[in-house]
Amino acid sequence: MPVPSQPATSHARPPARPGGRSGKPSKAQRLWLARGLDQPGGKLPLFDNNGTRVSRRTVEACMAAGWCVPWFDNPTKPDWLVCRLTEAGRRILLGGEGQ
Repeated sequence: MPVPSQPATSHARPPARPGGRSGKPSKAQRLWLARGLDQPGGKLPLFDNNGTRVSRRTVEACMAAGWCVPWFDNPTKPDWLVCRLTEAGRRILLGGEGQ
């Protein structure tokens, strides 16, 4: 006898879109990305202004949105992502798109 099919249910939350529903960076993402605007090559800091390491979640969400990319491997801390701002990141900060 065939077993009646049951609808699949999932209690897992759907993955968040980078930058939230609007496609804009969150406040934390915007603050971090903005620090690359005046740095050579658009280098983004590993630490915030208070000396706290920038959240990996913030970095990964910005990478997923295309606002930053990994720049180089850090030989002394291989688990740290050293990133730089992309042109798309500059545009979103300076009002060229998504505003």
